[in-house]
Amino acid sequence: MRSLSAQPRMRCRTRDTLTPSALTGESVRAYEGACVLDHSVAIDLLRRCALFAHASDDGLRALAGQMRRRRYRRNEVIFHQGDIGDSFHVVAAGAVKIVLPSAEGDEAIIASLKPGDFFGELALLDSSPRSTTATAIEVTETLTLPREHFLHLLQDDPELVRALLRALAEELRRLTGHVEELHFLDLAGRLSMRLVRLARDANPDATGRCELDWPFTQSDLAAMIGGTRQSVNKLLSGLVEDGLISIERDTLVINDVLQLERHGSR
Repeated sequence: MRSLSAQPRMRCRTRDTLTPSALTGESVRAYEGACVLDHSVAIDLLRRCALFAHASDDGLRALAGQMRRRRYRRNEVIFHQGDIGDSFHVVAAGAVKIVLPSAEGDEAIIASLKPGDFFGELALLDSSPRSTTATAIEVTETLTLPREHFLHLLQDDPELVRALLRALAEELRRLTGHVEELHFLDLAGRLSMRLVRLARDANPDATGRCELDWPFTQSDLAAMIGGTRQSVNKLLSGLVEDGLISIERDTLVINDVLQLERHGSR
């Protein structure tokens, strides 16, 4: 699991300066965790986000002044599918899963996000309800920007618009690859390729041994590939026996990323 030992310094607002009546939607659920940012820490975090990589230091300082930190417990819902979208999030610490829930209570995990990743922008762009549910996989902190500030930024910053379009295009390609895997690979292949994808998310140049912080349960992994917890447990054991992976506490070790990729695509 990712370490949260290097926590940013925060000064929390008191209740009389941020009242529930001023909040809507997911902001109400995160109210207790609302904190004023340490701006120097916020600027460093925003610089890691691809969406704001082009921004100047002055621009980042101005942006940090408009954002607030939200804190979520492990497995706490950040927003539900169908909620009104009133804020944009950047993951500051921890991890978030983006899921499609079913009426029966099952879920399909379509993305897992790490610090520097962002989410929640689609509902802000088209004013539609949230299309997915976002949940903290572990203790998580996000930087949030209200809808009106987000839209003003888009109007005033052409580079931000271009960065957002690039990010949306990358997300579309990722989802296309996910659909391809679901359609053409069996469950064993999908598991291997999902582990390879997670390794490449952590390190785009990963080819040999790769260690992954592992906040996911076997049920989470099953939800990523369209399987059951029991089937994933059996397949993971097979990968361990074949020497392709090893599992050490909260770390999953891929012994050779290229070899696992070949194994998954055969």
